[in-house]
Amino acid sequence: MDIAKNKRRENIAEYILYLWQLEDLLRALQFSPEAIFSQLVAPRQDIPEEQKHVFLLWYMDIANLLRQEGKEEKGHLEHTLHLIGDLHNLHLQLLKLPVGRHYRETFARLEPQLPRLRTILGAANVGMSDTELAFRTLYAAMLYRIKGQGDTAAVTDTLEYVSPAIAELADMYRKVETGEVDLFKES
Repeated sequence: MDIAKNKRRENIAEYILYLWQLEDLLRALQFSPEAIFSQLVAPRQDIPEEQKHVFLLWYMDIANLLRQEGKEEKGHLEHTLHLIGDLHNLHLQLLKLPVGRHYRETFARLEPQLPRLRTILGAANVGMSDTELAFRTLYAAMLYRIKGQGDTAAVTDTLEYVSPAIAELADMYRKVETGEVDLFKES
């Protein structure tokens, strides 16, 4: 809960990837309140005992959302998919507007890799936006690293091409959201 709030405020990309990882973790724990408490809440020394039930309720809310959306076995919460849609809209704006000059340069290094990434992630992903493809690629690379397979060429490519583009997009999202950048201001 506290980690998610901080990530949401500071870096939208990390927030989305954190929630995706949490979805998989809740599935692995079979949405069991006892398992969630013993694995995710009880070990945390930074949470006062009287607050631990609040954290358990937060995890259970996410578990219930996964159930309500029919994503008990796979898939991602609509909330994160909507955020990716917002990021994709920003991506499209940055490809056109003067304020997106540096982002366009960063994305240009990733763009030639997109067809290969679509192939690696499967033909069913052909219709998804480039932004969602980039997030799914980052998540797959993260899972490979967790499994100790982070030295593969695909993971290295991901870090080299996808990470900088998503990092810059997330930074611009934060700047637009906080009013630090006005997309439509004349330079």
